[in-house]
Amino acid sequence: MILVLAGTQDGRELAALLERAGFSVLVSVVSGYGRDLAQQTGLFVHTGPLDRDGLYNLIRTRAIKLVVDASHPYAAGASENAIAACQRAGVPYLRYERPGTPLPRYERLYVADNAAAAARMAAQLGRTIFLTVGSRALALFKQEPLLRSHRLVARVLPDPTVMAECLQLGFSPRDIIAMQGPFSHELNVAMFRDCGAEVVVTKNSGAIGGTDTKFSAAMELGLSLVVIDRPRIDYGRKASSPAEVLDYLREEL
Repeated sequence: MILVLAGTQDGRELAALLERAGFSVLVSVVSGYGRDLAQQTGLFVHTGPLDRDGLYNLIRTRAIKLVVDASHPYAAGASENAIAACQRAGVPYLRYERPGTPLPRYERLYVADNAAAAARMAAQLGRTIFLTVGSRALALFKQEPLLRSHRLVARVLPDPTVMAECLQLGFSPRDIIAMQGPFSHELNVAMFRDCGAEVVVTKNSGAIGGTDTKFSAAMELGLSLVVIDRPRIDYGRKASSPAEVLDYLREEL
């Protein structure tokens, strides 16, 4: 059986493709929402967060022969746990990662090594900052001393837990946009303009994450654009397309 860590849409699509190709597949997701999406394709699903020991035990109890890590490009902890668990269990590990969006030539584009650096950078570029960085990174922006007098607008998934976290961090209701993306260029332009954004902070999650339309909208409005770079992890063998994953499976299994 193949275990697919499918924390993204393209991860779920990959798992469904592998099953159609005749492979036995188990999908691992963190949330109930992710479980519901995966089950729509008829896949077998394990739900709940897994640390290194939990993932190792799942590999052993389900007789996993290969782990395909299709977690989010910025889920560094999940990938590091998967690599360690695979090494311990003696099973192959394959990283599947969507390509990032090529960075445009734009004089107001800035690249930060991580979210903390992005928070400090954004503080120098404008007073109203539109955050499209995922809920887990929001605390770093709220806790950054340089941003105490700035307006931070957070666009997050419409999940009750995420909404509660935003309120606990001190975001006012008017500064929380709870919507499921990806978003069109036109909708991004409307949101950025309506909020009076001067800076947009984003991750380079690729076209499937709507990064291209965030870039184009910020550029149309002449906003500063801060892009958080992807984590630098030694994944070993990587694939950037479903075809490459299938080629690997045919070679190894």
